[in-house]
Amino acid sequence: MGGRRKAALTKFFRLFGTLAGMAAWSVNPVQAQGRPAAAGARAPVAGAPSAASAATSACKAEVFATGRVGTVVDARSFVLDDGREVRLVGLEVPLIPGPGESDARAEAVATAARAARDALAAIVLGEKIVLSGAGGPTGAKVDRYGRVLAFGQVERDGTRTSVAQEMVARGFARVAANVGDRACAAELLGKERSARERKLGLWGAAYYAVIGAENGADLVAENGLFTVAEGKVWSVRESAGTIYLNFGRRWSEALTVTVLKRNERIFTAGGFDLKKLENRRVRVRGWVEERNGPRIEATRPEQIEIAERN
Repeated sequence: MGGRRKAALTKFFRLFGTLAGMAAWSVNPVQAQGRPAAAGARAPVAGAPSAASAATSACKAEVFATGRVGTVVDARSFVLDDGREVRLVGLEVPLIPGPGESDARAEAVATAARAARDALAAIVLGEKIVLSGAGGPTGAKVDRYGRVLAFGQVERDGTRTSVAQEMVARGFARVAANVGDRACAAELLGKERSARERKLGLWGAAYYAVIGAENGADLVAENGLFTVAEGKVWSVRESAGTIYLNFGRRWSEALTVTVLKRNERIFTAGGFDLKKLENRRVRVRGWVEERNGPRIEATRPEQIEIAERN
């Protein structure tokens, strides 16, 4: 792990216990694996969705089901009272590390994951939830674990509130690499940007720190993880059906973002002329791969933001 990144995460782990006790994050205790302390327990008033998020969302899709949330599993998954498990789409959240992971980083991630899970519980636990998504009225999409993939909205007193908007706006979730709709992605990215600038939720500590795209060692330490990086594009090159956005003079020492040539039209339709990004400062999100240097493959335009504007 890069020295600066490791030190920052260690510091984050030490400080997070104090931060997690702040009133802004006060929620009902959630037992291991996200089980509520008592069946049917409702989130406290402090966890109620904000009025600002109650407005019509750009993240629209056809409603296919409703239910009531009985159990929160992690920061983007919950179980309805009829037994269906739902995984919210469009979000990336910290998850509890697997068995055997017990270093300082794993402890920091586990602490962040518990805080994010509790934030979701404060929004949805015991509430009526409306599910919508690409599955349409004839059936929802399901992942390999049997979880229903959907956008979720809490319905209370005739008003629907986007769960994704709330989690991102509070700083407990980041926008995923593939949201599926440009207008929805833009809306969520705007809320993420606001939370980041105000250092809300996990943005107030090192866990969600945006990594400098020129910091190859720190990015290599993120191998296999979802990451947000920012920096100046030094050059844009095309070779063997792939477009390369290089963030350093030596590609092995800084981030490289790759876009398959056949996907270039998707970015053009999204307002990005990739070859004109040279010398621009951009923010990129995605999964880091170590391939003789850190790489992120971009398949959707929402993965790239012009940092100079935002």
